[in-house]
Order: sequence, then C-alpha cells, then structure tokens
Amino acid sequence: MITKRIIPCLDVKDGRVVKGVNFKDLNDVSSPVELAKYYSANGADELVFYDITASAEGRALFTDILRETAKSVFIPLTVGGGINTTADFDRVLKCGADKVSVNSGAIRNPNLIYEAAKLYGDQCVVLSADVKRVDGEFRVFAKGGREDTGMEAISWIKRCVDMGAGEVVLNSIDTDGVKGGFDIEMLEAVCNVVSVPVIASGGAGKISDFIELFNTLPKVDAGLAASIFHFGEVAINDLKLEMKKCGIPSRI
Repeated sequence: MITKRIIPCLDVKDGRVVKGVNFKDLNDVSSPVELAKYYSANGADELVFYDITASAEGRALFTDILRETAKSVFIPLTVGGGINTTADFDRVLKCGADKVSVNSGAIRNPNLIYEAAKLYGDQCVVLSADVKRVDGEFRVFAKGGREDTGMEAISWIKRCVDMGAGEVVLNSIDTDGVKGGFDIEMLEAVCNVVSVPVIASGGAGKISDFIELFNTLPKVDAGLAASIFHFGEVAINDLKLEMKKCGIPSRI
C-alpha cells in the first residue's frame, strides 16, 4: 500500500478561510497565510487552496493572497477557483502552485483538461468534482456547488481522466461539513472507473473516519478535510500515529 496523504483544505472567500455545511452557511475561520504556515509545519502532506467564489462571481482567482500563501509553505500546493483557460493555469503556477484544480472551467470547456495536460503534464491537472445525489443519480455541480449541471458524475469524471486529469478530488456535497464520515459509496464508484489518484473530500469528523476510509477503499490515495483541522478537533500528527498503529502507511 502506498503512503496515504493527509490534506487540509483552505476554502478562501474575500481573502479569508471560511467553512460551511453542505457548501452553505460559510463562517470565517482564519488567514490563509497563517493557516498554511501552521499546516506546513505540522504534518500536512499537501495543501489545497480554493478561491470558492471566483467561478460564481465570474472573475479570476485572487493572486496576491495566493502568492503570499505559496511563499509560506514547503509542501505541494494545489490551487483552484476561476480556472477557465490555460492562461489561468499559467498564472496560478507562476504564483507558486504545484498543481491546478479545475471544476466549472472544465464543465464549460472539457478540452481545457486536454490542453493543460499537454502543456504542463497530467500530474499538474487536478479535476475537482462537486457531486451530489439527485433522484438516485450522482450529479455534477458547478459554481461552488450552486448549479446542477444535469451531468452524471461517474462518466464525467472518467471522461476527464481519459482527457488528461492526473488526479481527482471528489467533493461529496451530501457529506460536506456534516462530520459523519466520508462518502464511501460515491468514492468507490469513482475508484472503480479511474486509475489515477483519488482524494476523498467531505465528511471527515474524527480520526476513525480516515481509518475507515483507507481500510475500506485502499485505492483512495488521500483524505482531505477542513473544519476538523481548522478548529483543532483532529491534530494531523495524532491522525498519522493512529494510521500507523492500524497499518496504514503515512509520512510522519
């Protein structure tokens, strides 16, 4: 079993990290720069930085706060929000991102994934999929979970990986912020159709949720969470020690 990654997520709105439930009711948490420094020094394997209102507001990602955040960390940084063109990829990478996450931009123009992978390599292109159950079907949502695209999610994710996405972040809107555990059913459906790394996002509430995730779905490469790390409910080093005890490899 390869080393499993633990990834805190910084959802950034108006230059501040925020967190909500089911993608709604956002509350202020902290400065992204300060949080990024903390996680970089305290066991995080990677960081994800989402400008969560860029797509909905039809603007480019805020690069000043991203530059400052990127300067503060010494672990891989994935950045998303308002990524609509290869020029957006270029701009974000020049600000210090290691990987670029695309969601609404790929829904509007699926060729963006192919073009970006050709220019920067598959390993640089991360598909972020916001998925929710609608009438018994896994459905893709756009614009930070605000807009039902009507597309079935599993075939969409497979299509994007076939076009060059080198990693998938699966955000379950159903379990986001609920802290009842990861969406195992949804994650398994994705793992069954792709061979690239899959990152589980949405639902972590305690250490045992990560243990269950990695033991139930060995194909999942990483667990991503926000509020449990931001509010000190779970310390990353404690989580990794418990993973080690359970025979799940991690970088300590």
